[in-house]
Amino acid sequence: MSFNIALTGLTAVNDQLNTISNNIANAGTTGFKSSRTEFGSVYADSQAMGVEVLGKTQSISQGGALVSTGRSLDLAISGGGFFVTRSTNGEQGYTRAGVFGADRDNNIVNAAGQRLQGYPVDAGGNLLVGNLGDLKLSSTNLPAKATDTLAFVANLDSNQTVPTVAPFDPANVNTYNSTYTTKVFDSQGKEHTLTQYFVKTGANAWTAHYYADGGAVGAPQNLTFATNGTLTGPVAPVTVGFPLAGVDPMSVAIDYTGSSQYGSDFVVTSNRASGYAAGEQTGLSVEKDGMIYANYSNGQRMLQGQVALANFVNAGGLRNESGTAWSETSESGAALIGVPGVGAFGELSAGALESSNVDLTQQLVGLMEGQRNYQANTKVLSTDKELTQVLFSAI
Repeated sequence: MSFNIALTGLTAVNDQLNTISNNIANAGTTGFKSSRTEFGSVYADSQAMGVEVLGKTQSISQGGALVSTGRSLDLAISGGGFFVTRSTNGEQGYTRAGVFGADRDNNIVNAAGQRLQGYPVDAGGNLLVGNLGDLKLSSTNLPAKATDTLAFVANLDSNQTVPTVAPFDPANVNTYNSTYTTKVFDSQGKEHTLTQYFVKTGANAWTAHYYADGGAVGAPQNLTFATNGTLTGPVAPVTVGFPLAGVDPMSVAIDYTGSSQYGSDFVVTSNRASGYAAGEQTGLSVEKDGMIYANYSNGQRMLQGQVALANFVNAGGLRNESGTAWSETSESGAALIGVPGVGAFGELSAGALESSNVDLTQQLVGLMEGQRNYQANTKVLSTDKELTQVLFSAI
């Protein structure tokens, strides 16, 4: 009986050593999670029968250290969750190894060619939330966009007086109180200047005059304020239109919402104009919420999609797959899909990778313990053999 019991010990320890060897071999594998062999005693009624391997537990909840790489598509999850990938045959997998790049079709893929899943964008750059699919990068340059809106918020100094010189003349500073110039772009991305001149016309009343590239455009606009200094009119954006040679006519809607008239200096607190010149793509950036942007030489950036993450009720029930990946099982439950930084889903760190969570010191100690246990079980076999020989010699 002791012979069979020792054999179960050798088998169990051999399984433990295999697990430890696999952990040590993957100490440098990005996104790897260590495993541990679990033992259980075996009895037949009250008769001891040795030991058996109950299974292996994975340290999935234990994160590895984040190591900076500087690559924009190297991604690490700081917290819970898995990247979702899809192979060419449609199989969905889950991984913590965030080594991604672009294939020849500009799909974001890992080293095994599996496509990163997330929420893509439509032709207008709008995020398609809820439609999980392949994330694809745009390789085209950004075309020019004409300025069509201007959010302008300013304070007009109520201490100012009505100019004594009339009529209004932009060349004569004595005919207006304040001025501000904004850079705008036409349909070909060429720069132009749109200048506003503010003339006080009475108590709580002003008139804005508009000039583009030094020439008068549009009709003057009256601005009125309440006695507490808040804007009362206009309540809708003011459209200033003007033609330009060789390009589409310009039409800029100026929104004065939030402007005021207080007894302090003239100051512009917001001057956000749409439109930009054409730009060449200069790189990518990934935000901590998973948003992927293409950056352009004109200072603009365009949304490419959002990385989605998966989580599980019992992540320890996932099945290990080659390539530092997992697949769902009945024990893990179905994948719960979400976005980084929300609920149980960790934030993304771009330009970094998650190292293996293997503790080499702990594994080496386990290796020595396993070796000692193996030797002890071998000694039992040796002793059993000697006792059997003594028994046969006594007959």
